Amino acid sequence: MTIWDALFQGIVQGLTEFLPVSSSGHLSLVQYFTGNSGETGAMFSILLHLGTLIAVFIAFRKIIFDLILEAFAMLGDIFRGKFSFRKMNPKQRMIWLFVLSEVPLLFFILVKDYVSMVSSDNSILVEGLCFIVTGCLLLLADKLGSGKIDMETMRPKDALAMGVAQGIATLPGISRSGSTVATGLLMGLDRGYAVTFSFIMGVPAVLGANILEIGDALSEPFPLSTGVVIVGILSAVIFGLLAIKMVQWLIHTDKYKYFGYYTLALGAVVTKSRLYSRSK
Repeated sequence: MTIWDALFQGIVQGLTEFLPVSSSGHLSLVQYFTGNSGETGAMFSILLHLGTLIAVFIAFRKIIFDLILEAFAMLGDIFRGKFSFRKMNPKQRMIWLFVLSEVPLLFFILVKDYVSMVSSDNSILVEGLCFIVTGCLLLLADKLGSGKIDMETMRPKDALAMGVAQGIATLPGISRSGSTVATGLLMGLDRGYAVTFSFIMGVPAVLGANILEIGDALSEPFPLSTGVVIVGILSAVIFGLLAIKMVQWLIHTDKYKYFGYYTLALGAVVTKSRLYSRSK
């Protein structure tokens, strides 16, 4: 893999991780058409996800820092016997709901190896079908979704629904940000709060998934140079920050639905091309 490959893949990862178009799906397509698929491509994808994770910490540093402080204070109250679920403040509720949203991932850990196999194989049929699913979900949320539920009024079932969507988004072509934000909108969340909750809830999920994957990858010889890794991660951070700003603007406009049209069209083209190549 060259420096230019790393730069291009970092840009793709940074933009598509937060725009509702599936970073894993787009990376699979890029790696497939540039000949960088397989185990090396899967390992590099892990590193690029760490780059976009850094972008989330930078973009939402204030609320993440506040939640960390609140979490320590809440643990102190629990040990002193002063904590009460009924008297939780909004930030404590948000922390509890973040924890709840990660519960569905316990099931998806069981199918981690299958998802990794699909992501690193030399076929793009699954990606095409998943792009179509993403497009349908985005258009449905645009037509039916959005409400007024925020940090103070979000319900446990809202967090669980977004957690299930996050788990399904481990499939390449299902957008994590798109599926979780769309699910939040369908549950009645405020548009801005749906984006914030979606991006922050992804931090432990992406971090945990990368820790598991890196553990497996380190058992094999590392195939990438330091320069390639640095360029890839830095470009993912920079363009990830840009994409976060774009989503925060787009979610309040009528332009979010166009990503639904885009993923539907992309899915149709990818699926048709793969089926056509199989028939030859």
